[in-house]
This record gives sequence, structure tokens and C-alpha cells, in this order.
Amino acid sequence: MKRSHQAPSEYEFITTESQLASLVERLEQHDSLGFDTEFVSEHTYRSHLCLIQVAAGDELAVIDTLKVQELDPFWRLMTDPKRTTVVHAGREEMGFILHAIGERPAHLFDVQVAAGLVDHDYPAGYASIVRRILGQPTNKGETRTDWRKRPLTPAQIEYALDDVRHLDALWKTLEARLEERDRTAWMHEEMLSWIDGVTSSFTRKRWRRVSGLNGLNRRELAIARELWHWRDSLAESRDMPPKRVLRDDLLVELSKRKNTDPQQISAIRGMQRSDFRHILPQIADAIERGLALTEDELPGGERHKAPPPQLNVLGQFLATAVGGLCRQLEIAPSLVGTASDMRELLAYKLGHGKDDTPPALLCGWRAEVVGDLIDDLLAGRASLRISDLTSRDPLVIDRTESRSPPDDASN
Repeated sequence: MKRSHQAPSEYEFITTESQLASLVERLEQHDSLGFDTEFVSEHTYRSHLCLIQVAAGDELAVIDTLKVQELDPFWRLMTDPKRTTVVHAGREEMGFILHAIGERPAHLFDVQVAAGLVDHDYPAGYASIVRRILGQPTNKGETRTDWRKRPLTPAQIEYALDDVRHLDALWKTLEARLEERDRTAWMHEEMLSWIDGVTSSFTRKRWRRVSGLNGLNRRELAIARELWHWRDSLAESRDMPPKRVLRDDLLVELSKRKNTDPQQISAIRGMQRSDFRHILPQIADAIERGLALTEDELPGGERHKAPPPQLNVLGQFLATAVGGLCRQLEIAPSLVGTASDMRELLAYKLGHGKDDTPPALLCGWRAEVVGDLIDDLLAGRASLRISDLTSRDPLVIDRTESRSPPDDASN
């Protein structure tokens, strides 16, 4: 299916595996490609992929993933070391690749991250980046589309295509700016770290993200962990969001009560759903597993000195100073570090860190950007003051210059 739109290119609408094979063959000739996805995540265990948009050279295509089931040939294009894959805020896109073929893109360029390394704003939306970097408008409609419904309207397809039609230009423009400012290595380092973090979020079991765990003792945490693993497994088998199996607040309440009697469990307010009757024994078994663990097997138990009360104040002060420096360097302060990152750095320097791993602000390009400033501020060699109340950046940093004694100082 071909049709013209506001961009100079045409697009192909892919609905069969033979069409996809032909598209992949053409895309293999390009050393870079941009892609985006449309999905629905509210009703399933994993996000339900509904559409893939891809742009490479003059190729512009939409893949209907509700009709094309075998997508591995396309995903393998993303992991081929011969090409660069360009995305915007590509966390979900990474997740689809990882789940499908268990591999990561060899060369990934996220324009949201790149924009943060040469501009003040992070994380910036796609439309904002296109407008600021390229001076181009984007389609703002169809943000509430249910992408599972067919047929798609021309307006919906145009909206979806807008998400990829500018990626190549953004990549080339941002790559040039990174090179001009000698930040190409920063981008490479940041993307490797970003991919590691995203991969970890999709592959590790994150039971500690349950809301309300603070205040639970080690035994209760063990029960919460067992309940979380049971809930996650059942949610995956039923292809539904885990919290629809059991809400976080009920999981925490069950952990606190430590009761394995199904009747007592069903008496808890909120546990009266009809479908709970079939899973009460499973819930009781999970609680029993948590209760049966030895002391050495219980989670938590680490003992750290409480951080000093001035940590919050110092963290906010450092964040303000670092933010001013970042704006001068045209780099997004929130990409460099948040107030929480500042507190983590202070805790590390004061011996209150959770482990021996250096915080992010002491590593890589972030240390290169702000390391000396933070050290000078903490040592009193730098200070922060108000310069011009009418300025966009009214705060300035004064540094004390250290001078070596003259050669004849002893005479």
C-alpha cells in the first residue's frame, strides 16, 4: 500500500511476511535506520506491540505487527554491528528486541540522550527535540489512539510516521554537534550505560519495587519476595499486569500478617474477589516459603550508619551549583545528576555509602564535567553567589586560585 503525505517520501504498509522479507532485504543496504513502535501496555504482562515504523534513506515503512507475526528478521537488523539504530527514548523498543531474540543493538543512538548532551533539556519529548534541533513541526494528534484497533486511519498512520521521519536528520545533526564539542566519547559511554540499565530492568526480577516495603522486617521482606515471584509468574502465564493478580498493598499486608491459613487470608479486606478462591492455596504456599527460610537466606539485614542530617541541604546546594555549570556548558543538568545523585556522592565521601561502588558522579564523563567543581565546593575553594538578578543564570561560581610560592620565597 503506497500513499503520499506531507513528507517527500512514500511509505509502504507491511501486512505479510513476504513483504517484510522484501523490506528487510532493502534495509540491509543501509548503514543506519531509525525505528519506533506503537504499543498498548495497560492490559498485558508485557507491552502489546501493535505497529513498527521504520525509516532508512528513502525507505519509509509501517509494519502491522497484528498481522505479521514473525518479526525476528527485522529485530536482527537492529543487532547487526554493521549499522546504527536510531531511536527516541527507546526503552520499550529495546524491550521488544530483547524479548524477541535476546540480543542488544550493536550500535544504538538515542536522540533524547544525545540532545541532553548538547542542550539544556532532558528528558525531552520527540516533538520538542525536532522543533529545537531541526526547526520542524510535528504531528500532535492521535496521542490517545488504541493501536490495537483496525483499520488505522490515514491520520493515525501519519502520526506514527512522524515519529521516525526526522530520526535520520536528528542523528546526523546531533552527532555533528557532539563531535564539535568533543562529546562523542561521552555519548558512546552514556549509551553503553543506558543499554545496560534498560537490559537490567527487563531481565532482573525487581521485587523491591513493590510499594510499601519500607518498615518491613527481614522475615516480612522474605514473604514479600516470595509473593512477588509467585505473582509475577502467574501474571506472565495469564498475560496480565501483575498488579491485577494482587495489588501491592495487599501483598504488603499479607507479608505483615504472616498467616498461612487460607480462611484468614480471605478475611483480609480486599481479598474477597471471586477469582481469589482458586489462588488462595498458592498465596498460602508463597507465605509458607518465606516463613521457612533460614536467617541467612532472608533479604535485607544490611546495617549502614544513618547519614548525617545535613546531607539533604548539601545535596540541594551541590545540585544548584552543578545545574548552573551545566547550563553554561549547554548540557542538561538532569542528565548529569539529580539532587539524589548529589546526596549519594556526599554519603560516599562521608563513608555512609551502601557499598564500595563509586557513585555515578565520580565516574566517566560526569566526573570530567563536575568532579573538580564538587571537590572545590566541598573543600571551600569555590563558592556560589548571586551575580545579576535579571540574568537567566543569576548564580555564579567563584573559585579561589591556588598559587605556588615563588622560587625565592625562602630568601
